[in-house]
Amino acid sequence: MSDEQQRRGFPSAVEDLTVHRAAVDTEQTRSPSYRLAFADDEFLLEDGLRGVRLMLEYLKPERRMKAAGIHSTVVVFGSTRVRDPDTPCAEGESQCKLDPAYYAEARRFGALVADATTDGISLDFVVMTGGGPGIMEAANRGAADRDVPTIGLNIVLPKEQVPNPYITPEFAFQFHYFAMRKLHFLLRARALVFFPGGYGTLDELFEALTLLQTGRIKPLPVLLFGESFWRRIIDFDGLVEIGVISPEDLALIRFVESAEEALAIITAAG
Repeated sequence: MSDEQQRRGFPSAVEDLTVHRAAVDTEQTRSPSYRLAFADDEFLLEDGLRGVRLMLEYLKPERRMKAAGIHSTVVVFGSTRVRDPDTPCAEGESQCKLDPAYYAEARRFGALVADATTDGISLDFVVMTGGGPGIMEAANRGAADRDVPTIGLNIVLPKEQVPNPYITPEFAFQFHYFAMRKLHFLLRARALVFFPGGYGTLDELFEALTLLQTGRIKPLPVLLFGESFWRRIIDFDGLVEIGVISPEDLALIRFVESAEEALAIITAAG
């Protein structure tokens, strides 16, 4: 109960819910109309309550991270299909096609970033990922190797995405709305780091670049691991040549090849 509630003498929502659940069983108290609105799942899941659910999905992670003193994050994106080098796979599996060295480098990067995390009232450079396997797991794992908090923002998918085991449990969040998840990726970001990935990684990259290009977010490093991969997948220079982006837009990205190089750029950016 807040100080203001105590001063006014108002009962808390928890107290009222306790009283509500102890209500005498009658035809009226069994009616859905009698349920407290904030404790009525059927009501909260109505289409017309989408705005309320969006607000709740913003507030829950925001309040948890603020209460924990998390001041800034380094967000790592990349494919779920990159495997741990120590994990064998059967020939032909998609996980066999991507160089497992990316997993090892993402893990090293997570550890280096964690070494720059500060203890105390606020935490800076906290590793944040989408919470899944592959590159995301590797980055969370690197931070967990250093025994510092690390964040995962999972999303409900048709095929259930289980949080990787290296996320700090109290910072293992799950989202229904992609848009709200993307907002939380950016709210505290000091840098965005992209390892090779597919549609999801490309979506997150181009959304970030659009926001930077249009001035909707403040400048921050956008680092692409593995120049050969990115040059093969995206013809950045071609976009300039045909006039759909300006030459200065190329400065929004930087290619890196190692965890040390990436961290140096991030720390230099302040």
